[in-house]
Amino acid sequence: MAKKAKVSIAVTVLASSVYLSGCGLLSFGDDKEKIDPPQDLSYLKEGEKVDTAKKEDSDKKVSKEEAGAETVMTELYLIDKNGYVVSQSIPLPNQESVAKQAVEYLVKNGPVENILPNGFRAVLPADTQVTVDIKDGKAIADFSPEFNNYQPEDEQKILQSVTWTLTQFDSVEKVELRVNGYPLTEMPVNGTPIDENGLTRKVGINVDTSGVVDPTSTKPLTVYYVSQSDDKTYYVPVTKRVSSKSADEVKAVVNELIEGPGYSSSLASDFTGAKLLDDPKLEDGTVTLNFNEAVYGSLEEKMVSEHMLNSLVLSLTEQKGIKGVSVLVNGEATTVSKDGETVTEPVTRPENVNAISF
Repeated sequence: MAKKAKVSIAVTVLASSVYLSGCGLLSFGDDKEKIDPPQDLSYLKEGEKVDTAKKEDSDKKVSKEEAGAETVMTELYLIDKNGYVVSQSIPLPNQESVAKQAVEYLVKNGPVENILPNGFRAVLPADTQVTVDIKDGKAIADFSPEFNNYQPEDEQKILQSVTWTLTQFDSVEKVELRVNGYPLTEMPVNGTPIDENGLTRKVGINVDTSGVVDPTSTKPLTVYYVSQSDDKTYYVPVTKRVSSKSADEVKAVVNELIEGPGYSSSLASDFTGAKLLDDPKLEDGTVTLNFNEAVYGSLEEKMVSEHMLNSLVLSLTEQKGIKGVSVLVNGEATTVSKDGETVTEPVTRPENVNAISF
């Protein structure tokens, strides 16, 4: 299970780099402006006037540096226009209790309202207050009574949003929910049972059980599909149920991506016609996949779809022990459509998924 704080992006390509960090292939919005480096000091001669234009420019540069130091990229699991719970990486004020602040930014009419992406909404009822205490790998989120005032259709979304938001932090493995100091054994509106041992990412996210006859004979896998809001592209995690007999989980993930989200879904997948030519190979945390030419987003230019590569990396790095993905086509190194560069090193999970810059 990948966590944001444990991973970084390092993609080496032939002659140049393909950036897959929060402000690159997996970004949401425009590229973030680079922080200007500190300028050398200069001294005025006696009687020399200050160049006010240079001074104003210098002040702007300092403010950018200060802004960078005063914020921290944090994943907030919000609800998009189609009702999916989706991570949005947003720069929040760098406070001592980042976990508590992250949950506060899930509250409707709270501070998140000023920075919500188009088509997204917060998940927790308005005016909800929260404290978060982290100890021995467990985050105890204690809510005020306003927490109970949600719509029934949001119950699963709240469970998923709070759990996935808090478990992004290295210090949190599981989550306990309380209201006014009392532990919840079930959700207050629809009565969804809550594991007394704590909530983990095993609860899934945007759970899809279509076509599942006997859930007891299945196991969960989370894959990432593509969605759009206006002209922006972002990635949506969906937990599918696959047969418990599927010994090769890497192949199972790839098969789910190839199968796609379904005709009735608003999500998309770039794997139409794709097929693995060999069994996946896992070595030192890197999975190597050899596809047929159907994975090319452009058959004429023989380039792999950017969204296909991103979906693969996000989906496979959710699996324990997988840190990078190497994609081959007919046994040869691939070319990514965004920059047209040949990828010669494994692609690792980006530090920030669906990153937003202001």
